[in-house]
Amino acid sequence: MKHLLFSALLASASVAAMSQPIANSQQYVPAPENLQARQRFSDNRFGIFLHWGIYSMFAQGEWYMQNANIDNREYAKSADAFYPHRFDASKWVAAIKAAGAKYICFTTRHHDGFSMFDTKLSDYNIMNTPYGKDIVKQLVDECHKQGVNIHLYYSHIDWTRDDYPTGRTGLHTGKDKAKENWKSYYNFMNGQLTELLTNYGKIDGIWFDGWWDHDQDKTPFNWELPQQYALIHRLQPACIIGNNHHQTPFDGEDMQMFERDVPGENKAGLSGQSIGQLPLETCQTMNGMWGYKIADQDYKSANELLRLLIRTSAKGANLLLNIGPQANGELPATALSRLHEMGLWLNGPAGESIYGTVAGPIAQGDSVISTQSRKDGTLYLHLMPQQPFTSLTVPFKGKIKHVTSLTTNKRIEYKYNKKQGSLTFTIPDMQPNQPAYVLKIN
Repeated sequence: MKHLLFSALLASASVAAMSQPIANSQQYVPAPENLQARQRFSDNRFGIFLHWGIYSMFAQGEWYMQNANIDNREYAKSADAFYPHRFDASKWVAAIKAAGAKYICFTTRHHDGFSMFDTKLSDYNIMNTPYGKDIVKQLVDECHKQGVNIHLYYSHIDWTRDDYPTGRTGLHTGKDKAKENWKSYYNFMNGQLTELLTNYGKIDGIWFDGWWDHDQDKTPFNWELPQQYALIHRLQPACIIGNNHHQTPFDGEDMQMFERDVPGENKAGLSGQSIGQLPLETCQTMNGMWGYKIADQDYKSANELLRLLIRTSAKGANLLLNIGPQANGELPATALSRLHEMGLWLNGPAGESIYGTVAGPIAQGDSVISTQSRKDGTLYLHLMPQQPFTSLTVPFKGKIKHVTSLTTNKRIEYKYNKKQGSLTFTIPDMQPNQPAYVLKIN
């Protein structure tokens, strides 16, 4: 497998591979269009993650090369058989849009090093397969056409390129440590990012992953992120940057992400960082894996997924929900079914309580949580108990015009105790098979 190296794009870029991280001498000041993009991103609340690459051919998940200790040269042979003849970007985007999702994040290049776009910097890409068409271009063009925002995932690590300085993964994939060259690899990454941000029109976000590969180095690894972030913001100032490093945000980042957890929780052990002031996003899988795994049919129900979306929204965060497409280019039938069911709820009256909201002031565990309209302050109380109930008392201070059931628009009886600062509702028609019973408090 031959790789072509790209000449330096940033004359001022530091080339120290294993030095102490260099502080950014000039603090990042986001452009006005970037601040506007952050607000739009937060208002969107729901996106779909798509983990797709040649790893789908093995149907063992996106970490198959690493987990099975596959030699990268043998693994790369699968590209000669990759022919996703059923891929239809218009159908993908339409199904995702109908589900109520407002943006898509697509894996342009994962840790296995294979690029799903027409890159001139490496021959290990989608154009050198029997399929021979630019997946990223088709998807980006269709997102632009259908009015869905597009974010691009990009891996900071590579289990196939010899010039990538090996971290704690990719130790048994056949890389030649004698050929490690951070300057070469850094220029390659920046070259590919330049391609993605100049050849595909408007890109709404770059989603980095892999910083954690060097989190156990004795000498802290310098990823030279400030220069890379500056390159992105120079090419597209409104493009928001996130990095799945499981740390508090670094200077130059425009969003903070939490892997497999809502902000403030750390059940998966990957999201123990403090919560900052940037827009927030939780990424989670529909089943267990990110990339397609044939044996993983343990999909969460539509109600479970909607409740997860409600919980993230009540924390002021987006939900980026993952689907692993199949090798033939189709989204799994179960994933499409879940999207359809979610859309039925979100595209109805309930969507008002999710889109354009911020975290609400009322929270009683996971069963009684709230969101609030950013525009007019309307409060939405989401009731998700294990068993239906007929009355509820919550702490509340303020004036109330009326309370209704959001989905039925029926008036709800309530009593406000100003002295105790509490609000008691009578709930006549809670159904046990719904994702949530939503009260709208004006």
